[in-house]
Amino acid sequence: MAVQNVDPVITQEWARVRGILRSEVGEAAYRSWLKPLTLLSVEDGRIEISVPTQFMRDWVVSHYGERLRQLWLSQNSDVNSVEITVDSGAQTKIVRSIDKDSKFSERGSGKLAEIVNSADFCSLLDSRFKFADYIVDKSNELAYAAARRIADSESTPFNPLFLYGGVGLGKTHLMHAIAIHTRDKFPEKKVVYLTAEKFMYYFVRALRVKDTVSFKEKFRSADLLMLDDFQFINGKDATQEEFFHTFNDLVDNNRQVVIAADKPPSELVGMEERLRSRLGCGLVADIHATSRDLRLKIIEAKAARLGAEISPKVKEFLSHRIKSNVRELEGALNRVVVHSSLVGSEISLESCQEILSDLLRANSRRLTIEEIQKRVSEHFNIRIADMCSARRARVVARPRQVAMYLSKQLTARSLPEIGRKFGGRDHTTVMHAVKKVEELRGVDPGFDEDIDMLRRLLEN
Repeated sequence: MAVQNVDPVITQEWARVRGILRSEVGEAAYRSWLKPLTLLSVEDGRIEISVPTQFMRDWVVSHYGERLRQLWLSQNSDVNSVEITVDSGAQTKIVRSIDKDSKFSERGSGKLAEIVNSADFCSLLDSRFKFADYIVDKSNELAYAAARRIADSESTPFNPLFLYGGVGLGKTHLMHAIAIHTRDKFPEKKVVYLTAEKFMYYFVRALRVKDTVSFKEKFRSADLLMLDDFQFINGKDATQEEFFHTFNDLVDNNRQVVIAADKPPSELVGMEERLRSRLGCGLVADIHATSRDLRLKIIEAKAARLGAEISPKVKEFLSHRIKSNVRELEGALNRVVVHSSLVGSEISLESCQEILSDLLRANSRRLTIEEIQKRVSEHFNIRIADMCSARRARVVARPRQVAMYLSKQLTARSLPEIGRKFGGRDHTTVMHAVKKVEELRGVDPGFDEDIDMLRRLLEN
């Protein structure tokens, strides 16, 4: 992480930020994604950092952007935003900005794009996510067929279409593909695609400025309304009420609605019964976990798009070891290809094992923090709820520290992610717990045996 013509005090702050990041993400991820960052300038509370490629910029923003902003704020309270710039030598810079409200926005040539005031709600569609690039097998064939039918139809074949499945299995890809195909085939149709979080944001904003009429007009005039990550509307009564009426208005006027979530309508806890019932009235399509054959097809297609030469052995290795989801599989392949491109090395089994060591460990165990909390709670005879409670009594605090320690040792989760799983605690609390457990293991043989036994039980 280089620095260009920046005040020495800022340079020291940057050094501390990168030091914390390095300890949190591990050496492999740091070398691949964070080491190439260059600090360009600090002006009026705006930090500008450059990366060499647009691909790297998108990866850094999506995986480390918010953490970068938080760490800068902890070092310098005057920081308002962190901007990641592609410094490719071209005159026009492409920037991703992470502001203090944790909202992502894009701007080109220094002009901020405000999506909410634009008539085109599809401006964030990813052109890579088309039907032609979606790999189909038995795990997703119903969802794919339903998505194609909607995108090809002038009318509404089933309403709504509700897609559900685990993280990274292709729901968002299908949503983008529907929107892109519909927009291209029926340019007269008004297509609205956004996440449930954005829908809530626009609704709350409309309430604040007392302009719900404009809000209703924007969404109820859509020919195709698509909401991704719908599970995040759970428990938001006012937003649910507004969406319920928007949904009814669209369906009654024969306008298409497509929803994506991580669970089927019947399992969306915190959702009103009348809304769950309406969401289940159309076609509910499940996207299952990937098969080995599908993973191999995805690797081959992705490698071809990247123009990367990958041996059959490496493809077999990746399809066999990265099982969790498509997004993680594609991310693993991206890391391998980018690393090979940057250092000029061949893509081999050995390099894959080194570059993807964190992912390979996580996928070989597939152990969750929840499982660790459950096992540790049973061992120490406390309630699982105590893991996330504010209680500080030693009978609760020590098992909680043990669970944090084992979570750090046995999963690929970062310190902030672990802290959030323990009642929203700060990453420094997790660091303290890890250090404390390591100290106790060194001086208390009985405690050390307990930890070893728990680790064996969890790993088997």
